[in-house]
Amino acid sequence: MNSQEASAPAPQSPPADPGAKPRRSRWVGTLIALVLLALAGAGAWYLVQRADQGGDEAPARPGGGRPMVTVGDAVARRAELPVLIDALGTVIPASMVTVRPQVAGLLTDVLFTEGQMVKKGQLLAQIDPRPFEQALLQAQGTRQRDEAQLENARLTLERYRTLLAQDSIARQEVDTQAALVRQLEGTVMTDRALEGTARLNLGYTRIVAPASGRIGLRSVDAGNYVTTGDATGLATITQVQPIDVQFSVSQDRVGDIRAAQAASPGLVVTALDRTRKTELDKGRFSTLDNQVDTATGTVRAKARFENAQGALFPNQFVNVQLLLRKVSAVVVPVSAVRTGANGDYVYVINEDRNVSLRKVVRGQATVGLMAITEGLKEGERVVTEGGDRLQDGMAVQWSGASGARGPRSGASGPRGAASAPRGAASAAQPGADGEAVQRRQRPPQTP
Repeated sequence: MNSQEASAPAPQSPPADPGAKPRRSRWVGTLIALVLLALAGAGAWYLVQRADQGGDEAPARPGGGRPMVTVGDAVARRAELPVLIDALGTVIPASMVTVRPQVAGLLTDVLFTEGQMVKKGQLLAQIDPRPFEQALLQAQGTRQRDEAQLENARLTLERYRTLLAQDSIARQEVDTQAALVRQLEGTVMTDRALEGTARLNLGYTRIVAPASGRIGLRSVDAGNYVTTGDATGLATITQVQPIDVQFSVSQDRVGDIRAAQAASPGLVVTALDRTRKTELDKGRFSTLDNQVDTATGTVRAKARFENAQGALFPNQFVNVQLLLRKVSAVVVPVSAVRTGANGDYVYVINEDRNVSLRKVVRGQATVGLMAITEGLKEGERVVTEGGDRLQDGMAVQWSGASGARGPRSGASGPRGAASAPRGAASAAQPGADGEAVQRRQRPPQTP
């Protein structure tokens, strides 16, 4: 080997790929992300299963078995249940009068304020009285003239009768004078009537309220010429104290209403607002109409209200409740009564906390209570909520039972730290209704 070969540089290896290291790093990052996602999914599944297992720790049926169903409950009690007739009514004024002028003339003054309460006889408007005063004077003058003629005719008749007694005059003259006296008497009577009419027309120039009540909007202003033929008149007065409510009842309830009237003449009627939550006023039932409306099969009825607070307004729609009587019955909440293929039934909670399906016969009902005429006794406990999950013979716990709303035994501290040995039953505790209810813990699990 010569010196040139010895000194020649050794061949170099090809350069490494610069993208190899970043590619490896990406694979490692992807693998780590997948592992983290798998761990997160496993953790979520574990938490869900743990929660489901915790939900299974509901008090078990004594002796083992499926967990109890938590239900709402109520105790059947005896109460006075009102027998009501509900109807939709319309408020109508006891009287409604349109104020119209009785004579034609120029309206000089309007003395009322729209919407004010007026009394009967109160002056509302004034018509120019001067033409009517002159007519009255003319009628009085005519009467006085005719009265003077009548007085003179009577004196003449007395003279004629004296002369007739002396046989100094013919009877025909006496009879003629007597007829003249009667004629003048009729004329004077007519004059007095004309004078009275003139005085009455003069009085009609003062337009007064024909009834007490609330006056509406005026339709004529001062300065207009008014006549007796005005259809709208000056204004309308509606009597609102007292006020009536008219409603319709079914023809099937007419007998009940008449029987209730015979037992108690003053039947109480309550007027409610549109939402049926606010009581507007209480009144007394007045009467039924004398015939049935063949188109609807109903009978119109009327009740009167004092309306001292003014809560009832003419033509207002209200809900009416007519109280016929009150009956003593065993009642339960309406939600406790269910309807099936075989009729109405309730779930009765027995002393061993099992439910029994019992058929009942319902009676009168209100918004929240239902009367039970057959099938249930006073003091029995019935299911009001959760009945759709029940079957005959199932075990339940109700909201009044001890522990139904409080923490479960062994769950007051961290999970797994039981407050008592597992499998040991807790002592009997009184429920919300005073009854002793035992809670049984879940049986220990074999490790």
